[in-house]
Amino acid sequence: MLSTAVSRPIFKVECKRQFKVTAEKFPAFLPSDVERIKDKFALKLAARIERLPVQVSFTEDRIMSSCVTPLMRNETSPVVLLHGFDSSCLEWRYTYPLLEEAGLETWAFDILGWGFSDLGKLPPCDVASKREHFYKFWKSHIKRPVVLVGPSLGSAVAIDIAVNHPEAVESLVLMDASVYTEGTGNLATLPKAAAYAGVYILKSVPLRLYANFLSFNGISLETSWDWTKIGRLHCLYPWWEDATVSFMTSGGYNVTSLIKKVSQKTLIIWGEDDQIISNKLAWRLHGDLSNARVEQISNCGHLPHVEKPAAAAKLITEFVKETSRSKEVESIS
Repeated sequence: MLSTAVSRPIFKVECKRQFKVTAEKFPAFLPSDVERIKDKFALKLAARIERLPVQVSFTEDRIMSSCVTPLMRNETSPVVLLHGFDSSCLEWRYTYPLLEEAGLETWAFDILGWGFSDLGKLPPCDVASKREHFYKFWKSHIKRPVVLVGPSLGSAVAIDIAVNHPEAVESLVLMDASVYTEGTGNLATLPKAAAYAGVYILKSVPLRLYANFLSFNGISLETSWDWTKIGRLHCLYPWWEDATVSFMTSGGYNVTSLIKKVSQKTLIIWGEDDQIISNKLAWRLHGDLSNARVEQISNCGHLPHVEKPAAAAKLITEFVKETSRSKEVESIS
């Protein structure tokens, strides 16, 4: 069944009610360019980023893994926010505080190879390594089944984890899901020199500005410029290019065959005006999942949690509380 969630068109007004503008103290491991960002919500969330140790099998050293940890623990299922391709937890700068305000135990997790983890001794960053890294993080620091939220390519990450580690994932929220592509395609067969050249372009300001205009409705040049600084902040680490090439040449995510194996209850959220992934795929995904529903957000592009945070937060919060109530009923009966 389709229902439409509508948020106010000017989301910045809604967000500004949450915080006073104050100077933030940032963790020392963040690139110094964080000081050049103007967005107060990005700065507020950046100040909360931590690195927690995660021991994995594919490298001897523990990976100091970047995330935002919850201010509160409660009885509802923890919410873990992933991010999209080559991004970071700062994607959630507008929606994260709204989820906390709603009383949810909320984590924002940086996928291995992206975000702000310490990859000084570069581990492999292929799909299997990303999966194990998340699972070991969950096993060490969260330890309870979670509502796993994945936007764009983060949806493929979420499905891969949910099928391979169902004990870690109670339910899923998939947003404008990039789950029907066949990995990185021809990029996996590129010579290393060509792969590095492509990755260099991926970091470039013009490409990221263009991606912003594709992703969002009616974004101003000033806003796009600041969001570009936010979106490429993690690219300034010396290991970013190696990590991204490792992922690209490994073949990337191809989860089409896994979708029908998902057993968890799933909420599919889609921006009606997505110019990157057609909202028609919401219905294909709905048909391929055994227990899912679709919610579309009007006047919204590819990243609802950035463009329409109030609507995204409302849908996620209602889904989490609904899932928790269902779990209580099942335990009683």
